[in-house]
Amino acid sequence: MKITSIENTIVSVPYTHRETSTRVRRDGVTAVLVKISTDCGLVGWGESCPGPNVESICAALDSVAPLFVGRDPWQREAIARDFFSTAHWYHREMSGNFAFAGIDMALCDLCGKASGQPLYNLFGGLQRDWVDYFYYLSYGEPADIVAQAERGVRRGYDVFYLKVGIDVERELEMVAALRSAIGPKRKIRIDANGAWQVNEAIRHLEAFDTYRIDFAEQPVWPEPVENMLEVRRQTPVALCANEGLWRVCDVHEVIKRRAADVLCFSSNWVGTLGQFHRLSWQAHGEGLQVCRHTHGELGLMAAASQHVCLTLPNLVDGNQQVAAMMEDDILCEPVPTSTESRWGVPQGVGLCVEVDEQKVAHYHTLYRQHGAFLPYRREMFTAPGLSQ
Repeated sequence: MKITSIENTIVSVPYTHRETSTRVRRDGVTAVLVKISTDCGLVGWGESCPGPNVESICAALDSVAPLFVGRDPWQREAIARDFFSTAHWYHREMSGNFAFAGIDMALCDLCGKASGQPLYNLFGGLQRDWVDYFYYLSYGEPADIVAQAERGVRRGYDVFYLKVGIDVERELEMVAALRSAIGPKRKIRIDANGAWQVNEAIRHLEAFDTYRIDFAEQPVWPEPVENMLEVRRQTPVALCANEGLWRVCDVHEVIKRRAADVLCFSSNWVGTLGQFHRLSWQAHGEGLQVCRHTHGELGLMAAASQHVCLTLPNLVDGNQQVAAMMEDDILCEPVPTSTESRWGVPQGVGLCVEVDEQKVAHYHTLYRQHGAFLPYRREMFTAPGLSQ
């Protein structure tokens, strides 16, 4: 089996409502789809993360595609080495990770199809029968939070996730309303995206923990790592690292320094599904847990991550997803997390999903007409009190 072509297509798929946090104002998902064809007729699909600029990610993929034509997809670790080392993408490691994640995913899909195996068997086999996902609450007034939470409870969700760090007093009211709506046993997680200073985080977490917070994701900026270490020493609230896991070396540092209780990351951040798998097991060896991160994704990334998550012994409940927020997807069938909190063992080979190429064409046209769904809005660049 040899690679004959690598094709890259940018698509934009809308959300049902805006995603809002201290760092993001986003109305949908833009991604680069990677289609790798082979001389035996098999096709593998992958999805590359856009980062702040999808065109640059697509350009990175276009620049390296000719280098891998003729290679055996089973050499995916060597292909990754050549991408980062021989092709010099270690100079732009974060963008390289975002780009190569799609190639790696497509290679894994091909290997699964060629061997007649689902992807999870390529990563050591099942450790669990299902993965649990969170209910992602939209930022709003307490009454809005209650209405959303009640819908989540009816749909069977046990973990509720809320962005904070914009207006603490308002957010405390939101969390109080959330706790009242979901009862005492379901879990609340908050994510400040690094918005607070160390002293603020310690004070704010004490206030939020009045409502029993399961864990707080990235309460302070991750650099230097001592920020998280100091907060962890001074609060009983479990901490989750996210922004601090930019690269493989960063994940190693957080694990080595025990700077968090939970690591929230994905193959987009470390370049390959294999790296995500290996680093998750390394965290397990240190007694730490893993929460699968979403950067905003389509069904290919969701499916690939589901396979690896099924092979992890230290996965938390309430892993991250945005399928429930999407108006549509590029798959023939929606992924289970579009309507449910749990996703079981996929049936089939490779990624066990089928791409609808008519939808790909439709959402590529939407991208060409309206551009990318950027992670920011123009008003975010205006300092408070200054005119537009």
